[in-house]
Amino acid sequence: MAALHTLEKRDSFSAHHNISVLIVDDHNFMRLCLKQLLASATDLNVLGEAGSADEAITRARELDPDVVLMDLQMPGIGGLEATHKILRANAAIKVVAVTACDDAPFPYRFLQAGGSGYITKNTSLNELVTAIYVINNNRHYITPIIAQNMALSQINHTEQSPFSRLSERELQVMWMITHGDKVNKIADKLYLSAKTINTYRYRLFEKLHVSNDVALTLMALHYGIIEKEYH
Repeated sequence: MAALHTLEKRDSFSAHHNISVLIVDDHNFMRLCLKQLLASATDLNVLGEAGSADEAITRARELDPDVVLMDLQMPGIGGLEATHKILRANAAIKVVAVTACDDAPFPYRFLQAGGSGYITKNTSLNELVTAIYVINNNRHYITPIIAQNMALSQINHTEQSPFSRLSERELQVMWMITHGDKVNKIADKLYLSAKTINTYRYRLFEKLHVSNDVALTLMALHYGIIEKEYH
């Protein structure tokens, strides 16, 4: 499991200067809040913002930030797939999830995708800045409560969410379906055939024991996989 660093360890790191940051969130207000919070840290430089996963990929390529603060719950391909694509293009970039998704399977999948940190949106400024310092120092940072839940689930061999049964691609297709994307649009965005997307769709139904897109969406809402404001 990724190493966990608590707030008390912040002072043990050497001073960092001009750590460049890209903020990714589909909410203007959240981007503004993060930008204003980080403005109080003199050694952090917010290079830019992105309001979607696709824009994040483009902006990361253009700006070459040290750290990307990535929301996971976005329409379209979502933050998980955006993280994959950003790191595939430039493995030196550090991506940290700043998200409301604090339950399985997202912390595991994000770290498996190459993410360097995972914190929740209700984190303090101190923890946010600490996470950026730790991650920029080539280490991992996980919000303590999430790290504890991950450790306990491993010890108890529990599966907290039925969505943990899904493969990464199935999770991606589920995400897009529950955000209202039709099969043809999903196929275009993922560069797959509509037939392949339908195959994933019916696999989702079988694994989650649902019969249609509405039931799938209701289950995703129940487990906090998606936010109610999108529906």
